Amino acid sequence: MNSVTSPRGTRQNTPNGWWTTVPPAAGAAVMATGILSVGLHLAGREVLSAVLLALAAGLWVLLAAAFALTLLNTRTDWTLKAATPPALTAVASTGVLGTRISLLGEQGVALGLLALAVLVWPFLLASVVRHWGRGMPGAVFLVCVSTQSLAVLAATVAAAGGPDRLAPAALAFFCLGLVLYLGALVRFDLRQILTGAGDQWVIAGALSISALAAGKLTALPDWTPGLRGALRTATWVLLGLALAGYAVLLAAELRSPRPAYDVRRWATVFPLGMTAVAALVAGTATGVDWLDPLGRVLLWIGVAAWLLTAAGFLVDASHRPRVRRLLRLDR
Repeated sequence: MNSVTSPRGTRQNTPNGWWTTVPPAAGAAVMATGILSVGLHLAGREVLSAVLLALAAGLWVLLAAAFALTLLNTRTDWTLKAATPPALTAVASTGVLGTRISLLGEQGVALGLLALAVLVWPFLLASVVRHWGRGMPGAVFLVCVSTQSLAVLAATVAAAGGPDRLAPAALAFFCLGLVLYLGALVRFDLRQILTGAGDQWVIAGALSISALAAGKLTALPDWTPGLRGALRTATWVLLGLALAGYAVLLAAELRSPRPAYDVRRWATVFPLGMTAVAALVAGTATGVDWLDPLGRVLLWIGVAAWLLTAAGFLVDASHRPRVRRLLRLDR
């Protein structure tokens, strides 16, 4: 049992279950794995895509269990975690996983995940926004990423013949996501570009998922020619900004290398994969042929980053006492 201080200042014991050791930022691992599965599917690499989908789904179930157990057993801890931007990975990971499942043709499951994400999203978003401050790390852009993940999933299911109301809902989430991006930008500490532990990349990832949402919306038949043209232009602009941010962040990594493993490195892998997927989708939606080969190159960079981060996680986990006991490495 752990002892924590309640809001009234009294000490109380809380369960010391495995779920208490799972940080909210771990949801970025599902986001990274899921979006690379989407990218590999778009690139025709179905076997690798299926493997990553299985991993993403398994991780999602594990993290969902940790989310629920924390809420049921350690309410104070859950409330504290829910006030931090990484908590929104719960929404974003559900949106990304739902998008990949929709691409499998399982629209019922995808709709269920969309409903779940939409149910949780306003509570977590409100909690995070209430605790916004100045000089925040890159995770602050998860307010945009989580919202755009709903836009992407809703647009994906709508394109597969889902309910008519999904298209306008996706458009509304997309517009709100852009507003939230601007709100996050004024609160972001620019020094994090050189000193961040990995989540500084979300500044570009948020632009990439916004471009992906715009590209998917452009492909829907629900709009007037004027609105479709505006969405096509938004796709180009957002993807261009995302690629520029990608280049700046890569240059910063080369100038100030940070090779040690950190759970926030999954928030680096996610933007790499998301930028690749955004380029692949934008190429189809806007008819720009060179975006497809660019997206494929970026995709394999994302896969390489995933492998390096996964290796770092395994090495780091093998040194933790709880894991060593589980694997009997301390005998």
